Amino acid sequence: MLIKAIAVDPKNPASFIEITPEKPTPSQFDLLVAVKAVSVNPVDTKVHAGLQKNGLQQPRILGWDASGVVVEVGSSVSGFKPGDEVWYAGDITRPGSNSTHQLIDSRIVAHKPASLNWAQAAAMPLTALTAWEALFEHLHIQHADAGKTLLIIGGAGGVGSLAIPLAAQRSKVKVIATASRPESAAWCRERGAELVVDYRDLKANLAKEGIEHVDYILCLNDTDGHWQAISDLIAPLGHICTIVENSQPLDQNALKLKSAALHWEFMFTRSMFTTPDIAQQGEILKQVAQLLDAGKLSTTLSETLQGLTVDTLTAAHAKLLDGHMQGKLVITY
Repeated sequence: MLIKAIAVDPKNPASFIEITPEKPTPSQFDLLVAVKAVSVNPVDTKVHAGLQKNGLQQPRILGWDASGVVVEVGSSVSGFKPGDEVWYAGDITRPGSNSTHQLIDSRIVAHKPASLNWAQAAAMPLTALTAWEALFEHLHIQHADAGKTLLIIGGAGGVGSLAIPLAAQRSKVKVIATASRPESAAWCRERGAELVVDYRDLKANLAKEGIEHVDYILCLNDTDGHWQAISDLIAPLGHICTIVENSQPLDQNALKLKSAALHWEFMFTRSMFTTPDIAQQGEILKQVAQLLDAGKLSTTLSETLQGLTVDTLTAAHAKLLDGHMQGKLVITY
């Protein structure tokens, strides 16, 4: 079996190179998957930036969020067999999906939605898991009473594009999203946002709509930049969840006075620490697949590049770093 991968070049970490890794052998819970498509996420560019800053000794294969076909299964795998079509978000501690073949823990994998092609499926897992865990495991909006409000900062991105319909369909909250461009605002409304406001001068724009406080805030963009507005807008006893790391200390005083809670969501936590509930990610993906096949969710795929090459991966990273990506970008093999 000939394996090809695109990896970060240890001699020039700003660039990618093509490598031919040896065939990996599945361990206890592993699947060996022939990758058909991979999406490119902000985590790819952030990890790449870290490697450029700190250097690396060996080529590093990036890429998470994939769809493909099971080739081999480990000794303790249940529910999967060779030939099964699967999707998953991956494990940041292991070689990534920018490869023709990849080992992945079966417990964080689910069968691919039958209604989606490879590219449409690959666009979804990482963002779906992030949105689901943030909304339903950290914020618990499914238990909120009607009339409660959820503000999603960064509604048109990959996570926001799924957080909006998931919140709209699986809770009673009023979904408010931020977007700066007309096409982004339309994208958010199409997915179920009841109100869309410009994130620039967020407090004033919400005040124009008669909104002084919100009960839940999901921050998907620039935690540092939005923190003052978040602290002011969160209602007493409210809940905040962010997926974006901060570079400056976050002033917690306003949250203390309001008895407000701050939650962090990092989709890779379960696989990184092999938590006792690691298989919950496979279960979430199974439920998301059912929603997709039932037509209650739609793929967030917005652009597809063809071919696993240095050029396509370089182009994909450049598009993400541009900062105006709407939906998801996928590379098909």
